[in-house]
Order: sequence, then C-alpha cells, then structure tokens
Amino acid sequence: MGIEVLFVSDVSLYRDGVARTLDGTRELAIVGTAGSREQTLELVCCLQPDVVLLDVNMPRAFELAREITRSTVATRIVALAIQEEDSQVIACAEAGIAGYVPRTGSVRDVIEVISAVARGEARYSPRIVGSLLRRIAALAAERQATGVAVGGLTARESEILALLQQGLSNKMISRRLGIELATVKNHVHSVFGKLGLRRRAEAAVLVLADAKLAKDNDEDSLETAAG
Repeated sequence: MGIEVLFVSDVSLYRDGVARTLDGTRELAIVGTAGSREQTLELVCCLQPDVVLLDVNMPRAFELAREITRSTVATRIVALAIQEEDSQVIACAEAGIAGYVPRTGSVRDVIEVISAVARGEARYSPRIVGSLLRRIAALAAERQATGVAVGGLTARESEILALLQQGLSNKMISRRLGIELATVKNHVHSVFGKLGLRRRAEAAVLVLADAKLAKDNDEDSLETAAG
C-alpha cells in the first residue's frame, strides 16, 4: 500500500477528480476525502493518514491546517494549488504545512512533494527558504530589541539551539549528539515553545532541514537559497 493520503477540498467535482487520479498511482493511496472542517478533523482522528493534501482555496484553509497540526503529530500537511508568493507560502509555514504544490504543478509534482513530506522532509523552493529565514531573523531581532530574554532552557536544549543556529538539521543533530531523532524533535518543540515562537520557528526548522538536504544533493541550490 502506498502513502496514505486524505484529500480535502470543498469543491466536489475537483475533490473527486483529484482523488481518483492520485489513487490510480502506485505511490499514493487515497484513504478518504473531506469537504468541510468538521469532516476533515473527524477523518484525521479516525484514519490517521500519513499526509493531508489540503486545497488552500477552501475558506479558512490555513486555520484548518493549524487545527490539524494541533490534533495530531503523526500527520503531515501538503498545500495544493497555492499561488507561489512569499506571503502565501509563509502563511503555509506558519500554519504548520510541511510542503506545497503550486497551481501550475503536475500530478508528478504532487506525488514527489507528498513522498518527501511523508519521509519527514519539508518542501519549499530555495527562494522561499530565503524569505522564511529572513522572517525568522527579523522576528529574533524584534524580540531582542524589546528586551525579551531567552531563558529557562536546559543545558541540552541550549546545546540543540546552538546547533540549529548553525543550520544543522534534526537528523544531523541526532548524529552529532548521539541521541534518537525523536528526542531531538522533542527538544526542538520544547526550545521554541519556551521562546514563544512555536509555529513560526518550527516551520523554519523544517525549512532549514530541507535546505541541508538540498546542500548534500545540490550545492548550488543551497547557495541560491542562502543568498
């Protein structure tokens, strides 16, 4: 069986057509479809899909994405048919969405993004990586300017924060410190929760992890993102 996907859209014809197309691929298995907030949250709870494919043209789609991320840690979210503009993609990241497929994307693009997100990667373009990093840097500078102190971190959390600031992914931190990946993720959640930057910072960490993976595969792409 392929990656289990719940497809969410409030347009019946679109929902049925996309679900039928994706369910015909060998990589994905559409385990359900939903057309409303209530139905989506119920199916996420019952089915625990690997990925929710969310049509961002639905009313209050980002609010629904935040509810999904609060209700489960196992299911990842991919945004479908987004306009690839900084404001909308940053809104995706802040809502806990791990990847997106633009309006011009193909079926193959959908499969590739869902597959990457199901592996624990984040999928954002190099240009958007740069925008997100600048956003987080500006937020950190704002906190420093207002005198917000960074405190209450344990020694291990401080160590992990320092490694994150160096651009290391969760997997790299796991190898560096010799601890389980799940333990690293728990510490990351705790660190950014204590900093009061939970949604935005966690999204940035996902993007940083993806940027590191991109560096291993394509040095030039990462240099573009960092620029």
